[in-house]
Amino acid sequence: MAETPDRLLAGEVGKPHGLAGEVYVVPISDDPRRFEPGSKLQREDGSPLTVVSTRAQGSRLLVTFAEASDRDGAASIKGRLYVLSDDARSLEEGEFWLHDLVGCMVEGGDGAIGRVEEVVPGAAQDLLRIDTPAGERYVPFVESIIVSVDVEAARIVIDPPEGLLE
Repeated sequence: MAETPDRLLAGEVGKPHGLAGEVYVVPISDDPRRFEPGSKLQREDGSPLTVVSTRAQGSRLLVTFAEASDRDGAASIKGRLYVLSDDARSLEEGEFWLHDLVGCMVEGGDGAIGRVEEVVPGAAQDLLRIDTPAGERYVPFVESIIVSVDVEAARIVIDPPEGLLE
């Protein structure tokens, strides 16, 4: 299995909104408290950001950070936002981090298929990049294909539709 990264992706900062330092943020974190006032995040370069305020704007958020009080400051924040792994939420029963899937053996009805080399983010769903004896294969990470995931045993069982692994 893969090592736990030091930090996890929490969101992506877009363009500034207005003159008071607000920025558009596409949240990636599934922790509803991640962008509450007082929350601590990191920029790509590791510099800290502290959330002052957040409000919903469609599927995005409008966020003000203490470190950016005007439009110019907000423009300088553009890029990815991270949370330290130690500050990530606790997982519920049956939940796992995507990085925990890397290195898992993938099995199907006919036995071993291969090993997960990477989880590739996708527009509709993530894909498991699997190293198989027949070469690299991509499997959509969806309920209709993924039968079970056991990260402790490093094992994923799939039921692929005909032709997916050919």
